[in-house]
Amino acid sequence: MKSMKILVLGATGLVGGEALQRALADSRIEQVIAPTRRHLPRHVKLVNPVAPELGLLLPDAAHWAVDAVICAIGTTIGKAGSKVAFRHVDYELPIAFAKLAHQQGAQAFALVSSPGASLSIPLYYCRTKGELERDIVNIGFKSLTIVRPGMIGGARDEFRIAERGVHALATILRPLLPRGLRINPAANIAKILVKSVIAPEPGRRMITSRDLV
Repeated sequence: MKSMKILVLGATGLVGGEALQRALADSRIEQVIAPTRRHLPRHVKLVNPVAPELGLLLPDAAHWAVDAVICAIGTTIGKAGSKVAFRHVDYELPIAFAKLAHQQGAQAFALVSSPGASLSIPLYYCRTKGELERDIVNIGFKSLTIVRPGMIGGARDEFRIAERGVHALATILRPLLPRGLRINPAANIAKILVKSVIAPEPGRRMITSRDLV
């Protein structure tokens, strides 16, 4: 198998950061392009375009010629500040980068979505995620993996007191919880993302919380 060049979107996040480190450590990957808003630690295999807004890097992305994409971009309406800003991050940017990568010949795409992704649920967050999944499918990648994790476990840079409380309770109750409600370690999600683009399976597959525990 030839050495690969992959694009990692969301590399400063919990899951994206795990995927980045796993990709950099894999000998089958020759180069990782990870566009971010702040500089990442240097690595011989890493290309790290930086801009205050990722959309500013789209003209450059038209020349990256990657073989595959891992998309772990995600925010919340509260953190983004508005529905418009949230949609830009969680829908417009993934679609724009995906289309450019596909036009250049990328064969595989791995997407971190949400268990609530649906076109029939009126909640804005869920519907946006559903629209993202639908439109990523329509781009036409030969291999598409969509991961819908539940609660994601791992050390975040930001402090989320409510989330930590829920995670602590879920950890205590783990033996009693159904598999689909257990914490999904970020490392497990990253492992599936990287594997799915290094050894892509033709067609589309969905990975749910039950598969990640």
